[in-house]
Amino acid sequence: MSQNGLKIIGNGILSDNPTFVQCIGLCPTLAVTSSVENGLGMGIAATFVLIASNAVISLLRKIVPDEVRIPIFIVVIAGFVTVIEFLMKGFAPELNKSLGIFIPLIVVNCIILARAEAFASKNGVFSSILDGVGMGLGFTIALMFLGSIREILGAGTWFGSPVVSFEPAMLVILAPGGFIVLGICMGAFRALQARAARMKGLGATPAEARPMGCGSCIMAKFCTKTEADEDCGVK
Repeated sequence: MSQNGLKIIGNGILSDNPTFVQCIGLCPTLAVTSSVENGLGMGIAATFVLIASNAVISLLRKIVPDEVRIPIFIVVIAGFVTVIEFLMKGFAPELNKSLGIFIPLIVVNCIILARAEAFASKNGVFSSILDGVGMGLGFTIALMFLGSIREILGAGTWFGSPVVSFEPAMLVILAPGGFIVLGICMGAFRALQARAARMKGLGATPAEARPMGCGSCIMAKFCTKTEADEDCGVK
């Protein structure tokens, strides 16, 4: 694999992680991470759909009219979501039941459609597949990490097996606990990004590594970093 291919995958896991950096797909993230098993299952399903839909959309990118590209993207994504839903019902019915409505809702998951529009529709098939792999791995790792923390602290188990001797705090596996754990993990991830940038000798923290900076702004591609910093109040 070329250096560029490794960079595409690495972007999805680290610098452009969909959960901790781009802050997209947070609805299923908060809903399914009450256990690490649910997080892993959701991550695998989303990764399959990302890779398959990115590949097909990249193949179709030169023949799809711009005016109808979004509906076509959604039809392609829906087809692969149906496939993964049938597979899960057949081979992992308990997991499918546990994830419930969030498997069909992959169709409208911001991560899937965003990668189709931002990357697959503008790049070749191989690069689009690598982008799907990177973003899928980044999403899966984030879900498993959050699920592990919430399950261990909230239920005292990991993959259903007891691992702690203290009394679990049930709040952690409830909705408020999900928001708290997600916020702490996002802050820690951004702090590690900033520290890594400083250790590389980049001096001031680059905008894409700043919490709430250009890297997380949807308008960043339409303005220079200097203009974005001034407009957004980033110091």
